[in-house]
Amino acid sequence: MVAELQLGDLSIDLVFKDIKNIHLSVYPPTGRVRIAAPTRANIETIRAFAISKLVWIRKHQTKLAEQERQPPREFLDRESHYLWGRRMLLQIVVSQGRPSIDIEHKKITLRGPEAFTLEAKQRLLDKLYRREARRAIEPIASKWEKILGIEINQIYWQRMKTRWGSCNPQSGNIRLNLELAKKPLECLEYILLHEALHFLVPNHGEHFLVLLDQHMSNWRTIRQILADEPLAHSHWKY
Repeated sequence: MVAELQLGDLSIDLVFKDIKNIHLSVYPPTGRVRIAAPTRANIETIRAFAISKLVWIRKHQTKLAEQERQPPREFLDRESHYLWGRRMLLQIVVSQGRPSIDIEHKKITLRGPEAFTLEAKQRLLDKLYRREARRAIEPIASKWEKILGIEINQIYWQRMKTRWGSCNPQSGNIRLNLELAKKPLECLEYILLHEALHFLVPNHGEHFLVLLDQHMSNWRTIRQILADEPLAHSHWKY
């Protein structure tokens, strides 16, 4: 069940789920607020909870509003793109052969016809990100499978709208946001570990945090690096 809670000029998306506790989230890039509450929770209890968190909500909305945005991609020569946190310059090469995209030193070289659409260029760039992401994740996943004593069945890459990753411990599958290929590699490892730990612990309770601290003591710093990276220019929908 989905509803809306209004607190003055603040609209909060309210979702009732089969959970034990109330969860509050503020999502980029617009600072949309969402509360997930137990199915039988009283609306006045939820309202009181939201009011108690108003200062926290406003603080995070302000931070998101001030956070740097990536400008819309135009795929022009020497335009900046990012791969594993490194700034790469785009090189456009007009070619009549089959369109291609490759990494050459600190450049991403895109070859294609002169009348190459932005959509076609974006598809090629996504293809490059998928290729690099699959290459990078293989040793990371293998490492944590051995350390945690788990088996990951499949890792899927997709553009996710509300999170960096998700998992299904029953099927052994993990889904990762393709945007991670733009972030420092340590961010990818943190997200993979986070999802892999859910194979052992289903929630984000104390035991989950203890395991995160045990296996990656600097995870909070890495999470902050991920939070401080420039947001995509697009307005995500949830």
